[in-house]
Amino acid sequence: MQIIVMHPRFSRSRSITLASRHILLLLLLLITVLMGLSSVLTYAVLRRAATGDAPFLRNVLGLSVNQDGDRKEKYVKENLTLMAIKLGEMQAQLIRLDALGERVQGLAGVRPEEFNFKKMPGRGGASSTTPAVVPGISEMQKLLDALATDVSRRSDYMNVVETTLMSDKIKTRLLPTKQPVNVGYNSSSFGWRLDPFTGGNAFHEGLDFPASVGTPIYAAAAGVVMASEYHPQFGNMVEIDHGNDIMTRYAHASALFVKVGDIVSRGQHIADIGTTGRSTGPHLHFEVRIRGVAQDPKKFLALGGSPGKALPEFVRR
Repeated sequence: MQIIVMHPRFSRSRSITLASRHILLLLLLLITVLMGLSSVLTYAVLRRAATGDAPFLRNVLGLSVNQDGDRKEKYVKENLTLMAIKLGEMQAQLIRLDALGERVQGLAGVRPEEFNFKKMPGRGGASSTTPAVVPGISEMQKLLDALATDVSRRSDYMNVVETTLMSDKIKTRLLPTKQPVNVGYNSSSFGWRLDPFTGGNAFHEGLDFPASVGTPIYAAAAGVVMASEYHPQFGNMVEIDHGNDIMTRYAHASALFVKVGDIVSRGQHIADIGTTGRSTGPHLHFEVRIRGVAQDPKKFLALGGSPGKALPEFVRR
C-alpha cells in the first residue's frame, strides 16, 4: 500500500509505502487503545455509581442484581411450597399410621404402656466429631421423597399385619375354646375306656361333664346350628358348625333352646343337661370334630384361658 503526501512546504511530493505488517501493527495498536479507553470508561462509570454521584447508573445496575435475586427467591419459594405440600401429605399418613398402629397393638394384645404411639422413642449417643452438613434444597427434596415412600410402604405392611391379626382373632372366636358347662371336672375323658353298658374296651370320642338336670349348656364358640334333634344314642343333641370344618356336639340334654339354622354366639345358652339317650345319669357329652374326625376337646378348651397361645396349624391354613 502506497500513500502520497503533498504539501506547499514540500518542494516535491513524498510517498510512504506501507507493507501488510505495518497495517497489522496499526490495527493492533488501534484495538489496544480502544480496549484501554473502554476499561477506563467502565471503571469510571462503576465508581461513580458506587459513590452515588450517578443515581441513574446505580438504578440500572441495581435492576440486574435485583432480577437475579428475585429469580432465586422465586425458586426457593416454589421449592418450599412443594416441600410443605409433601410434609402435609406425610403428616396425614403418619396420623393414619398411628391410628393403624394402635389398632394393631390392641389386636396383638400389647399393653399401651409398653408401646405408646403418642410419645417419641428415646434416642441418644456420643457426639460426632464430623462437622454437621446442612443439606441443600435438592437434597432435602430427595430425603422427603425417600421418607414418603418409606412411610407408604410401612403403612401397607401395617395394613397386612392388621388384616392377619383380625383374621386370627375371628378364627379364635370361632374355635370351641369355652367350656360348655360350669363344672370343675369331667367324669370321662377322650380316648379308650371301659364301656359303661357293655364293660368292653371302647373309644370315647368326647368329654363327659356330670351335673344336675337343668344345668345350662353353653355354645363353646360362635357358629350355625346344623342339628337340634333327638338321636337314639345321644338323646337330645345339638350340633354347631363353626367354620373351618370344625363342628361341636352337645348330647344327652333334657331341653333344647335352638333350632336348625340359628346363628349362635359364643357362650349362648343352647340347652340344659339331662340324661336322654344312651346315658347312665345326667351329664353333658361334648365332642369336637374336624372334617368329621373326633378330636380331644381338652386341647381346644386349654386355649380358652390363654389368648396368647398360637392357633392350631389347621386353623392358620
